[in-house]
Formats: sequence, C-alpha cells, structure tokens
Amino acid sequence: MKNTITFLSLILIIPVLALAQTVNTVFDEVAPFSEGLAAVRIENQWGFINENAELVLDFRDDLVWNKDADTSVPGVLGIRYPEFKNGRCMIQILKEDSIPYYGFIDQSGEIIIQPEYLNITQFDHENAIGIYVRKAFQGNNEIKLKVIDYIFTEVVVNISGEIIWPIAEREHILTAKRRYETPELKAKLIAKDLLVYRTKDDKWETKKLNISL
Repeated sequence: MKNTITFLSLILIIPVLALAQTVNTVFDEVAPFSEGLAAVRIENQWGFINENAELVLDFRDDLVWNKDADTSVPGVLGIRYPEFKNGRCMIQILKEDSIPYYGFIDQSGEIIIQPEYLNITQFDHENAIGIYVRKAFQGNNEIKLKVIDYIFTEVVVNISGEIIWPIAEREHILTAKRRYETPELKAKLIAKDLLVYRTKDDKWETKKLNISL
C-alpha cells in the first residue's frame, strides 16, 4: 500500500515539474545573441540567458543601454543594448555630481575593469578606447578645502583593464553636473594594432600600437 501511494505521488508530481520547465518568462526586450549569451530586459533591468533559455546572469540595473542609441557613434552613446564582446560587458555607476563612469564585467558578473572612464568603446581584438579620469590632489586652498585636478587621457585598454597605450591628453571636459556632456572619443581602432586619431584640423592621423614600450 505504501509503495502504491508513493507511485501515485510521483505520477502527480512529474507533470507539475514538466510544466514548470516549459513555462516561458515574458520579457520586455530580447537582444541578439553575442558570444553565446543574449541580454533580456524586464523594465529597466537586464540579465543574460544562454541558448537553452536559462538565466545565467541575474537581472541588474547597471548595464549600459540606450533606447534611442545612435549605433554609428563609437562609445557609450552608441550602445543599444548590453552585450558581451571579448568576454566583457559594459556597466556604469554614478559618481560625483551624478556623472556616469563606465567599466566592464565578465560573464560571471564580476567587475573586471573598474568604472573609471567617461566614455569607452566596446572591446574589439581584446582592446577598447576610452577616456580615463585621474585625480591629482593639489593641496588645500586658503579656506582649507582640498583642491583636486582632473586629468583626462584618451587611452587604449585591454580586457584585463591595463592601459596599454596613452593616445592623447584631453582638454575642455567639464564635470560640473549642469554642464556635463559625454565627451566624444577622437580615436578608433581600425585593426588589432592600428588606430586612427582625429586631429584639431579634422584630419585623421594613424597610430601604430607598440605595447612593448
């Protein structure tokens, strides 16, 4: 009798489990697959599913996306939806005066590149171009307030977060909240070890990367 009850219980449970496995989650948006993962959105949060429709990276609100992105623009303003490139996906956090800074996570969701860039491209050939921000403490002023200079450099960064090539210092970037605009990138990679940089007279100068220096 006990065995009969157990068998009947299993018969009742199995259809319920099968039904649970076939229930489809409804998303607000589904992006194309990239590197075996597709971003899925519910309201303002994104997660990632694999090709078996399993959620492998939980929903979070720091992934970079723009509903009205201009995909012809390099950098953060051209990113329509989150995606992994070279195993990295872009995130953003708000720092002083609610200015967004950008970094990257890996496919486990761990932050690999700290958000220290005001603008940055997706990775290509394991490199990206970004505007790196460095703070330099200059001392205290006459009323004992700290004086800090912000130094902006357009750089090439690799997938480990190492700056492998400083391209050029950047000037006239305002970080005051009311006047802030995402600074435009002036360089772009056109091959693994070759980039072009737009000069002041709107010409393009080639630069060969030499990471052995």
